[in-house]
Amino acid sequence: MKKSIYGLTIDQLTSWLIENGQQKFRAAQVWDWLYKKRVISFEEMNNVNKECRQLLAEHFVIEPLEEAVKQESEDGTIKFLFRLSDGNLIETVLMHFPYGLSVCVTTQVGCNIGCSFCASGLLRKSRDLDAGEIVGQIMKVQKHLDSKGKGERVSHIVVMGIGEPFDNYSNLMDFLRVINDQKGLSIGARHVTVSTSGLAPKIKDFANENIQINLAISLHAPNDELRTRIMKINRAFPLEKVMDSVDYYLKETNRRITFEYILLDDVNDHVQEAEELAKLLYNKRHLSYVNLIPYNPVDEHADYSRSKPENIKAFYETLKGRGINCGVRLEHGTDIDAACGQLRSKQIKKEKAL
Repeated sequence: MKKSIYGLTIDQLTSWLIENGQQKFRAAQVWDWLYKKRVISFEEMNNVNKECRQLLAEHFVIEPLEEAVKQESEDGTIKFLFRLSDGNLIETVLMHFPYGLSVCVTTQVGCNIGCSFCASGLLRKSRDLDAGEIVGQIMKVQKHLDSKGKGERVSHIVVMGIGEPFDNYSNLMDFLRVINDQKGLSIGARHVTVSTSGLAPKIKDFANENIQINLAISLHAPNDELRTRIMKINRAFPLEKVMDSVDYYLKETNRRITFEYILLDDVNDHVQEAEELAKLLYNKRHLSYVNLIPYNPVDEHADYSRSKPENIKAFYETLKGRGINCGVRLEHGTDIDAACGQLRSKQIKKEKAL
């Protein structure tokens, strides 16, 4: 099965063309057609010689995704369900913010991290996405925007969709290099955030990449007992290991880390947990930001519900009072299966029922 050419960085594309008897400058031409003109076939690359076009078509496809379902929220959020060439389904979300258009991308088919509150983990991981399939999500959304004729462009990316990005590290890094390339989509590194559930060794690897990509860590609990109960990954990487990797990251990069904290009613949303969290982060407070996230209920996880407004307020005020920078995430798409993985799960159930 041919892979998408979107999966090649400019250096990889250049090397491949030279190895296959083509001149070096062809890479820049192909790159321009892919990411500036955004063609959907190699035949459209009319300043690329026929031999090169045929060679590319023999080895690659351009579009790796097919749109299966598109849902649009009253607030303008659009959730796409894409079908991969092997029939698997993934989700991608386009969100509108005052500062620009942000896309949340998926990195794996399913998820093995096993967070007990999360919809994206309802279906186990079957495989990683290759870099072309991750880039393809951005290209599909950008072409959707192009079709509107308003000159809008994807300006921000969050790698927070289905799967654990650091469990697919090599493909993730190629994706980041492609979308950040100044002669292509040119999405600024500081406009991109990668979220991890806490794979400590990969956090250290990421610190060594010497890039300006933002890092977010899904924390969700301030102690090991509670975090292990709601996040199985904590058995492999308890808080001590996670925080050690955080210290390494801060030392090497001097860049701020965002800690994501989903507030679950009467589970992790008490003032006691807020106090513990403030203590855990106090020595890192100058480079820490806590993103408090109202929980999106999931039918299959009926044990959990959204924190009461007064509890969210008390949690927030406790952190602020202890000198921790924090905020409550603005919600998007609450009327269209907002929880990551919900649309995919429902579509698979629907198809099995047919």
